[in-house]
Amino acid sequence: MDSLNRRPRPAVHSFALGYLLVVPVLLAILTGAILFIHSDTNIYMLYSQCHARARLPWLSHVPVLGSPACFLVSFFQEAVASVRAFGTMGLILSFVAGLLTVSTVEAARICNRPSPLIAYPTGPWLVFTLIGGAIVWELAIIPAFFHRSRAIIAARRQGGPQQLTGPSDPTFGESMRHLAHAAETVAIPAAVALGYVVPSLLMLTLDTPTTVVAWLFFPVWVSLVRQAVRRVALLARERWSGSLHLESNRLALLGVYAVPIVCSILAQAHLIWTLTQPEDRKEMTRSTLKTITIEAVFVLLTVLYWILVEAGWRVALVMLVTSFVLGPGAGICVGWIYREQTVDPDRSVTVVAVGSRRASEDADPSEETPLLR
Repeated sequence: MDSLNRRPRPAVHSFALGYLLVVPVLLAILTGAILFIHSDTNIYMLYSQCHARARLPWLSHVPVLGSPACFLVSFFQEAVASVRAFGTMGLILSFVAGLLTVSTVEAARICNRPSPLIAYPTGPWLVFTLIGGAIVWELAIIPAFFHRSRAIIAARRQGGPQQLTGPSDPTFGESMRHLAHAAETVAIPAAVALGYVVPSLLMLTLDTPTTVVAWLFFPVWVSLVRQAVRRVALLARERWSGSLHLESNRLALLGVYAVPIVCSILAQAHLIWTLTQPEDRKEMTRSTLKTITIEAVFVLLTVLYWILVEAGWRVALVMLVTSFVLGPGAGICVGWIYREQTVDPDRSVTVVAVGSRRASEDADPSEETPLLR
């Protein structure tokens, strides 16, 4: 117990929200600068063709939104237009699958209900795919998580055990890190598999404008599938309506994270194989793929900073090592599982509230007790 108390606390406990957001803002500025530096005429030519109605006439002729929609669809279509590009995009898409799974799991946790950006991720993810890219994570999603963490810490420091409203209180309750419904353990993997992985595979293999359009709206499909499966599961089994601590149920944990981890391993292996094949990327494919790769790298850096701030360097190291061996999709999932398991490493104590741990019923929570994150 003494060694646990001596362990350095994550930065989210020690720094105000404004200081925590300095790095994401700098990453956003750096993202824009590097994208500008590495931009070339091919990207401008692609938009020019759409603006001139020379590409995808059925889409580019749509009033107002035709040209940008044509550009976006053509951009991703060019990005997967070769064997080598297939390998690179497959790895990037598997990383997004892992990130999407983590994001959806966090959306389902009781503690994140008060934060709309976390609890309802469809909107931010749509902006990410259609408009913003990495900047959405740097300036919206990650700040939302930091804001929620700081709000919980502030409430714990100002409050006390007399303010506990119940085990499912989103700020103080024992079940704050639980999924709101056990049915989410079925709904989340089904949503990621059917709403994201299937459209991604169709885009990679068929490389048609229709499949690209379908993929661009994957946040909507994920949300719809998740809601439908959850509703069916709740009707099928009444006990699935209760909350569940995901990391305490190995079968449920495996089921939730299996899809992105398997996709990441396969994508990593396929990328290695494509590197042994002749270079077949055209100039336009190289340009579009370079832009997507830059965006993906900055999302990865932002997520790494997120884990460093909220969980410490050990979890970040686990994520990096796993990403190197099994791919970034598996890295974010394994890192997140380890993050949750290190929340309360001393199983001899009883978790009674956010930030309060005690070995007996008589012990009171104190401000110095680590936050349950």
